[in-house]
Amino acid sequence: MKIIVQKFGGTSVSSKENRDKVAEKIIEKYNEGYKVVVVVSAIGRKGDPYSTDTLLEMVNQKLMPPKEIDLLLSCGEIISSVILANHLLERGYKVSVLTGYQAGIKTDNNFGNAEIINVDNTNILKNLDNDKITIVAGFQGANKNGEITTLGRGGSDISAIAIGKSINCNHVEIFTDVDGVMTADPNIVANAKVLSNMSYSEVYQLAEDGAKVIHPRAIEMAQQANIPLIIKNTYNNSKGTSIKETDVNFINNRKQLSNEKIITSITYKKNRVQVIISLDDNKYNMDNLMEEITLNNISLDLITFLVDKKIFTIDINDKEKLINILEKENLKYDIVENCCKISAIGYKMRGVPGVMARIVKALSKENIEILQTSDSHNTIWCLIKEEDTNKALKALHDEFKLYE
Repeated sequence: MKIIVQKFGGTSVSSKENRDKVAEKIIEKYNEGYKVVVVVSAIGRKGDPYSTDTLLEMVNQKLMPPKEIDLLLSCGEIISSVILANHLLERGYKVSVLTGYQAGIKTDNNFGNAEIINVDNTNILKNLDNDKITIVAGFQGANKNGEITTLGRGGSDISAIAIGKSINCNHVEIFTDVDGVMTADPNIVANAKVLSNMSYSEVYQLAEDGAKVIHPRAIEMAQQANIPLIIKNTYNNSKGTSIKETDVNFINNRKQLSNEKIITSITYKKNRVQVIISLDDNKYNMDNLMEEITLNNISLDLITFLVDKKIFTIDINDKEKLINILEKENLKYDIVENCCKISAIGYKMRGVPGVMARIVKALSKENIEILQTSDSHNTIWCLIKEEDTNKALKALHDEFKLYE
C-alpha cells in the first residue's frame, strides 16, 4: 500500500480559494494511487477568526490553566480539518476527520509543549483500508488521562512526521507558501534561490537557527525514521526541496569538491543578547550559576568559557531573568543587546580548511564587526550587530556564490 502524508499550514487553509488548491493537491495524490493522510494547522494567522493567536486573545492567559488553554487551542485545527473535509466531500471523495487524540497521538502531560510518546495507528489504517482520505487535526494529542494537549508552535509538522512514521508512509509533503527551502531569506537577498536537495542535518540547523521552514523536532523525528520529506508550495507545481540523509559518499570523496557548494544556505536569528561575565576569582564555582540558569529555563547559545571570562548569548526575553541571577551571584558582567546570529550551513564544509577565513574576510570587507564565532561539522556561526544583518547575509551569499 502506497501511503503519503501531506501537511498544510495555516495560510494554505485560510480561504476558500486556498482550500480549493489544497483539495487539488490531495486529489492529485489520491488519483495517483496513494492512500492519503492529511494533517492541517489552524486557519490563517493572527487576526483570522479561528487562528491560534486569535483564540488565545479570547481568554485571560494569566488566569486560565494550561490544560484549559490547550483544550481551547485544539479547536482551531479541528475546525480547519472539518472545513477542508467539506471541500473534498463536495467533490465526491470519501473522507474521515480525526482529532489528534482519535488519530492515536499519545503525549506526556506538558500542556502547551507536549512531547509525543507514541502513536496508535489503528483508526488511521482502518480509514485507509476503507479508501477514505483521512484528515487529522495537527498540533495536538492527549495524555494517558485523555486530556487534550498541544505540541507547541509549529506542532503540526511534528504531527505529520509522527503519523508518517507510525503508518510507514512512503514520504511526507510539507506544503507552505514558498517554493521550498531557499539559500537565504528572499525578502533580504534578492537573488536567493530554491534548493532542490538538502540533508536532514542542514534543514534541522536552518530551522533551529531561525528559518521558519519546518519544526526542528519534526526534522529530528524524520531523520531517525529515515522518512523522505519534500517541502513544496501549495499554490503552484514547483518540485520543492527534497530532504534526505547526508551523502556519505561525498564526504568520503573530496575529488568532487570543485563542482559542489560548500555552503548550502544562510540564515539568521535576531533578538540575541551577548553576555560577558568577568571573573576576578578563578575559583568561582560555575555550577551554581548553571543550575540557576537551568531552573529558570534560560537557553544559552554560542558558549565560550575562558579562564577569566564566560561568554554566551541568550534571547532578549530572558535578559531580565538572567540579570537577576547574575546580581544574586554578585558577578561582574557586560550585556551587549541588539545582536544577531548569522548561520552559514552546509554539511560539505566538514573537514574543509579556510571556510571560516572566507566568512571573516567577506564580513570584514563590509566593515561588519564580528562579536563572537563558533562552529560545528556543518555550521559556522557569527554574532554581529542586528543593524548589519542584511549586509552580512548578502555578503556571504555572494562570497559562496549561492545564487548560481
